[in-house]
Amino acid sequence: MNRILSKDFLALILSVAVVGLGLGATLPLTALALTQAGHGSDVAGLMTAMQAGGGLAVAPIASRIAMRYGARETIVGTVIVAAFATIAMQFSTNLWLWAALRFLCGAALMLLFTIGEAWVTQLADDSTRGRVVAIYATDFTLFQMTGPVLISAIGDWTSMRFAICGAVFLLALPALAMIRVSPHALDADEGEHGDWRQVLPRMPALVIGTGFFALFDTLALSLMPLFAMSHGIDAKVGVLFASAILLGDTLMQFPIGWLADRIGRAKVHADAGVVVTVLLPWLPWAVAYPWICWPLLFVIGAAAGSVYTLSIVACGERFRGAALVSATAIVGASWSVASFGGPIVAGALMRRVGADALIAVLTVAALAFLVAAWWERRDALRRRIA
Repeated sequence: MNRILSKDFLALILSVAVVGLGLGATLPLTALALTQAGHGSDVAGLMTAMQAGGGLAVAPIASRIAMRYGARETIVGTVIVAAFATIAMQFSTNLWLWAALRFLCGAALMLLFTIGEAWVTQLADDSTRGRVVAIYATDFTLFQMTGPVLISAIGDWTSMRFAICGAVFLLALPALAMIRVSPHALDADEGEHGDWRQVLPRMPALVIGTGFFALFDTLALSLMPLFAMSHGIDAKVGVLFASAILLGDTLMQFPIGWLADRIGRAKVHADAGVVVTVLLPWLPWAVAYPWICWPLLFVIGAAAGSVYTLSIVACGERFRGAALVSATAIVGASWSVASFGGPIVAGALMRRVGADALIAVLTVAALAFLVAAWWERRDALRRRIA
């Protein structure tokens, strides 16, 4: 575990924490600003999807960009792009411009997360990987969770909300300046071949698990406040629904990572999906009972976050070198696809059917992960018997 205390790793997770804060603030702020301007949940969902579209566009070339320009240099560039794309939203209300800016921000953040996750997964051996990745995920989610709180706090005293959120991203630059060594996981000549066509068939549950959590995370930040408001919850309290979910994700990732290291990651991975699938449908009923609702949000957030964390852990177990970078890029592409299509579908359904359609979309996605995990386990058993 001493490797995670290296100066470069601490600088990396500090910079990722700041990015998490900026992202956690920008997504709900965009949805709320659109709602306050008279737009419906379908427009908010579409705008959220544009950010995911940017990530999807850059995912196939993410590893090549990092290898060409260097890991640290690429991350610095992505932070600057994300910052100024967010700041620019302060000075216009044109929806087409906003869509382009969210697209640009999504592309930048996809590069950042592809590099960061490939780096983190190589820092641990097989016996500690669950805990190491959990530290990274906890760090990011802790600050992402604070984003909605920031929006709730600054809404009363300033109109420069997007400018402040954009400036938050720039706070990552001093930490990035301390990084001196690029992750060797990005070396093209290390480990397995990185052709995505060879990597993808070995990770179906990881791809769908990532897609589920991407959908869950994006909708929790952007449309969950609208779901809460539809049930009579005040807007400021509704924004904190996302924080309650992220609190569970934040506090429980290390304990769940420790448990996965002890009793088996595949088992804990699948069990987390079961918890989400069983508990999500109770949320529309629980909104009326705060003493049930807030703990329920916490537990759902913890289980959903574990689905993603253990997907990243499994990437580090199965792949090395260029193959690891390709696997991380595939995970990123899955994130972008789900984040792009999910808000469009959920936003439209919420407008036509009702706000509870959000919960139905998330439950179906969790079920899809469970099916993929079952199929992957059955396929592995069949190959061992053969």
